[in-house]
Amino acid sequence: MKKVIDNFDERKEFGNLDANIRFLNETALINKQIKILEIGSGTGSLLKYFHSRGYDIRGVEINKSRIEESKHLHGNLPLEIVTSEILPFPDNSFDVVISFDVFEHIPDSDQHLQEVKRVLKPGGFYLLQTPNKLTNVIFETIRWRSFTKWQADHCSLHSYWSILRRFRKNSFEEVSFYDISVVTEFFKIKVKNHLGKIGLFILRIINPDQLPLGLRTNFYITARNQTKIL
Repeated sequence: MKKVIDNFDERKEFGNLDANIRFLNETALINKQIKILEIGSGTGSLLKYFHSRGYDIRGVEINKSRIEESKHLHGNLPLEIVTSEILPFPDNSFDVVISFDVFEHIPDSDQHLQEVKRVLKPGGFYLLQTPNKLTNVIFETIRWRSFTKWQADHCSLHSYWSILRRFRKNSFEEVSFYDISVVTEFFKIKVKNHLGKIGLFILRIINPDQLPLGLRTNFYITARNQTKIL
């Protein structure tokens, strides 16, 4: 399989880009003949890569400060601000929608998936990464030193089975989970920053990449829009 992303200049400031890039490579769904939307582009690193290489891609971001940082880092990109889950695009606009570390922050998962379906062409794909509720609750509780404070931020965490039900409820089909290793240098730094040396010690004992997919720290998912044009 030919990789569509290689030699990527990984920026450590926003997300596990190394793992995310490997996921996009493995799906083999990204090419220059399709229209792509990235939801939650952050500071624009992934958007910059595709746009500068001639891919037909646009991005949206809800955080104005990240858009400003993106301009500082990368210049002008096809990136615009949104103020709600409503996407500012006509129906059937994109072949592929992608998002990383976004799904878990959106209070109304059903509305989000319906908006993704609306802007996707029939048969188009949603490619996303989101933390596993079973493992993330433990991490966030330790990180915030609270059983409840983290819920305002990660308000839409899902388990393996609940995310399957969520996608099927919203008429997505061919929901597939990908086996993507996430223990990168970024991941180790994040664990050390939040859990200290004890976190790194636990990583040496329990490698999340070796767990069954349903127990992984992060889900990498593709789902196909089954909406048909009437």
